[in-house]
Amino acid sequence: MHIDFMRFRKILLLVSAFLFVGALTSITLRGFNLGLDFSGGSLVEIKYPEPVALETIRSVLEESGFEDYQVVNFGSNLDVLIKIAEQSAGSSVGDEVFNTLTAAGLNGELQRNEFVGPQIGSELRDQGGLGMLVALGMILLYVAFRFQYKFALGAVGALGHDVVIILGLFSFFRWDFDLSVLAALLAVIGYSLNDSIVVSDRIRENFRSERALSSIELLNLSLNQTLSRTIITSLTTLLVLFALFFFGGETVKGFSLGLIIGVIIGTYSSLYIVTSILIQLGLSQDDMVVPEVEGADFDDMP
Repeated sequence: MHIDFMRFRKILLLVSAFLFVGALTSITLRGFNLGLDFSGGSLVEIKYPEPVALETIRSVLEESGFEDYQVVNFGSNLDVLIKIAEQSAGSSVGDEVFNTLTAAGLNGELQRNEFVGPQIGSELRDQGGLGMLVALGMILLYVAFRFQYKFALGAVGALGHDVVIILGLFSFFRWDFDLSVLAALLAVIGYSLNDSIVVSDRIRENFRSERALSSIELLNLSLNQTLSRTIITSLTTLLVLFALFFFGGETVKGFSLGLIIGVIIGTYSSLYIVTSILIQLGLSQDDMVVPEVEGADFDDMP
């Protein structure tokens, strides 16, 4: 079966442009629902002798006047992790949370009571963003050296497309954005790059070997040749991520959600965004010609 991918590229590029602009608009106007890692607050871990319903803990905290908190199991159903924003500057509410739960009859052992200041959260955010930019820059240099600068621009353009849309979805739906989501973004960059490299390598080989076909035909041929590999890799990865999302608990839900979205968008971008950028840059078979080394013919002479 031969699929004419390039037939739909203009329509899908319009869809991508709409999503990209919408994501940037949401990020600019709505911002992010920053988690404790970035916004600052208290982290309380309590170990109970027997399982306690999380809804019971949430009800006690709500009745006691606490706001902006998260209650999740951590490791097992005996360990409860409570993340709560500071109610006033300079005051830690970790001890208050533990004392409130103890007074309500929820007796457990305090395992951890930590405070993350807003300044630390800001530094983590800045360092994470810097790390992402450095990763994109290194990828640009590697692909330009390994393939050709047009492939480098195509790969980095696809990665930027993926990251912005993921960020836009987290902004629009007000999903919690913490360090685990940032880690997911960096993992998505690696995954999407792997797909783009596989597709780019096949495009390069076909442009060198199939001299009778046009650029559009060669791109279609390359995508069809790598399609089965792309689908199988994405589906097997998604199976693991969905299992992690539904059964891994609240602690890893943001990480798995970011990766699920990233794998889906990354698979799409490796098929359409990379190739569309290559077409716009005017990739031709002349770009793939291997330069001859001067004197090579004389070296082969006896």
